[in-house]
Amino acid sequence: MPHSTPIVPVILSGGSGTRLWPMSTPAMPKQMLALTAQETMLQLTVQRARGDSFAAPIVVANAQHAAMVEAQLHAVDAAPQALILEPVGRNTAPAIALAAIAAGGGAAPLLVMPSDHVIADVAAFHAAIHAALPLVEEGWLVTFGIDPHAPETGYGWIKVGPEISGGVHRVASFVEKPPRDAAEAMLAAGDHAWNGGIFLFRADAYLGALATYGPAMLAACQQAMGAARREGGRIYPDAEAFATAPSDSIDYAVMEKADRVAVVPVSMGWSDLGSWDALHEISDLDADGNAHATGEGGAVIAIDTANCLVRSDGIRIAMVGVTDLIVVASGDDVLILPRGRSQEVKALIEKMKASEAKA
Repeated sequence: MPHSTPIVPVILSGGSGTRLWPMSTPAMPKQMLALTAQETMLQLTVQRARGDSFAAPIVVANAQHAAMVEAQLHAVDAAPQALILEPVGRNTAPAIALAAIAAGGGAAPLLVMPSDHVIADVAAFHAAIHAALPLVEEGWLVTFGIDPHAPETGYGWIKVGPEISGGVHRVASFVEKPPRDAAEAMLAAGDHAWNGGIFLFRADAYLGALATYGPAMLAACQQAMGAARREGGRIYPDAEAFATAPSDSIDYAVMEKADRVAVVPVSMGWSDLGSWDALHEISDLDADGNAHATGEGGAVIAIDTANCLVRSDGIRIAMVGVTDLIVVASGDDVLILPRGRSQEVKALIEKMKASEAKA
């Protein structure tokens, strides 16, 4: 997939992935963990955008993870051209603006990817990128629509409009996270895709759209980068300027408002790995439907168990005669819940925060 201007991978690594507690924590978020392979989620993301068509990546991360990001990228020979360290989280639209400015703000195509997603079929992903590039060069903002296989209420959806060119369609509309009946209707209609949060556009096209639809955000990001402190490959945007940027997602700030927005529907084995249930769904299972995995020093012993996800990075877990459980042990914490309820980890964390605040 050679291309005249190399594509700059922009990897967003600011999230904390709290739904995968207790392994994922603010100090060690899920993109830094090896959950699906020997490599971490961040390393796998970097590796899917390598080769002649791609430049060195720009990574946007939380300042407290700087050394960890550098060590993980170094381990897979993927030195970033810039590591932008956010002083505060401001959601995806400002983070991408920082990267677009760091990339020079010109014609370079930016491939924006969250650092903690799974893509099983990288060849299909590359084919979708290739299909989008001619429109990207003309200034279109392109998103990738994930082939939906369930009436998922946890994702935004995209209504796929008429085809513009081979495999690339105009976006008819973006749909907020829908209630169950609406999700079932969209799935049945067959003309909708999940919004996976992966984008491809020229740096100048994105910054131009931001100038129109989010001028205050653009100004804050330009000031923050203009007054940034640089240490080697690290860029520390000015904290005071960046804090004035409105906190908004790229979908709200730009994609839902701009004119020339396209979608490439693609089936590429995508998962946002947003819960322990999602990990069970994509894991290699034994004959009884179990996915048992251990990190350094952990052990799982299971007798007469079925359809369970069990992980430990330390203590030994022993189970007899249970089904449909998620059991995760990390450090001093153990999580136990029925499969199908792992989205409720969020509520659990809120309760823990409340009890810690009282203490």
